Amino acid sequence: MKALHIITGLGVGGAEQQLRLLLRHLPVACEVVTLTNPGPVADGLAADGVPVTHLGMTGNRDLAALPRLARHIRRGRYDLVHTHLYRACLYGRIAARLAGVRAVVATEHSLGDSQLEGRPLTAGVRALYLLGERLGRSTVAVSPTVAARLARWGVPEPRVEVVPNGIDLARFAFDPDARRRTRDRLGLPADAFVIGGIGRLVPGKRFDVLIHALTRLPADCRLLLVGGGPQESALRRAAREAGVAGRVLFTGERPYLPDGSAGPGLPALASAMDVLAAPSPEEAFGLAVVEALAAGLPVRYGSCPALEDLPPGAAPDAVRVPCDAGAYARALAEVRAAGPGPRTAPEAARHYCITRSAARLMDVYAAALARTVPPSRSPEGVIPS
Repeated sequence: MKALHIITGLGVGGAEQQLRLLLRHLPVACEVVTLTNPGPVADGLAADGVPVTHLGMTGNRDLAALPRLARHIRRGRYDLVHTHLYRACLYGRIAARLAGVRAVVATEHSLGDSQLEGRPLTAGVRALYLLGERLGRSTVAVSPTVAARLARWGVPEPRVEVVPNGIDLARFAFDPDARRRTRDRLGLPADAFVIGGIGRLVPGKRFDVLIHALTRLPADCRLLLVGGGPQESALRRAAREAGVAGRVLFTGERPYLPDGSAGPGLPALASAMDVLAAPSPEEAFGLAVVEALAAGLPVRYGSCPALEDLPPGAAPDAVRVPCDAGAYARALAEVRAAGPGPRTAPEAARHYCITRSAARLMDVYAAALARTVPPSRSPEGVIPS
């Protein structure tokens, strides 16, 4: 089987890094097209031996990209096309059809109750999404929560398959040497209580809540924010205004890289933390939470379908906290007072091993190649535009 993955961009983000991790475990010849931004993950894919093509799309309405993409698919003679993220799903499904490929799978990484990849879920966004969705054979939801959202939107349930995001358990296992090296490199005191926040620095992640919570915590507490994004300057300003700028450290984007000239990678940074705080009230999966659990960290979170979809007790030290600075200050103070526990991964983390996710995705591929397109219709009341 020869498969083409089409993604909107390859900067450092959860969907992008998940794609790279999956391709390491899929027993399929894969290539990748990025519509825009061939960033660090593109370099990582190339280092893994995966061919990456940059389509050079200039914006959401760059319709000239569509025939270029269709020609690329036709020349590649792919058996299956797999699309990721909103823009790539729309353009990729259309281009695959134009190129004569009928086995088209799309992964829905970021569908929330009120937004999709940070954009408000307007009637127009929903109608366009559903128009594109019917051109594929199946849509992969990264959690049962996302599958239920798709069903409420009007995507027929037989077209939806649940394949959870996966993690590399061995890579995230707690490493005391990496903890020491990383703290030294970042200038974090060995005895500091380090609160971690991992994700894109965008308003929806609500990292401002952690900055305000830090003002209510003892001076030995530090906040380590791992990620980049448009809200970084606003968060730095909030830390200065709150008087805690010296206790907040921004690392920028950190892909899954070993320690080296690029600085510590995400697993080493997780080893350096004492707790992960994820105040976002709306998530599609909660990958940062699962990765933190794999590193043996206690977690305090606002939303994590990955945990909510599991039986109670799968992650005993993962506790849901309201998205409020006072509530987070109290919850983090309790973790600090309890002292360090064993840094072992709970059952929840082991449940999301990447090899299991790759095997389930192969089943989706086999079904997409074997069956005809099931009928689909627009939900009542939605007029495609």
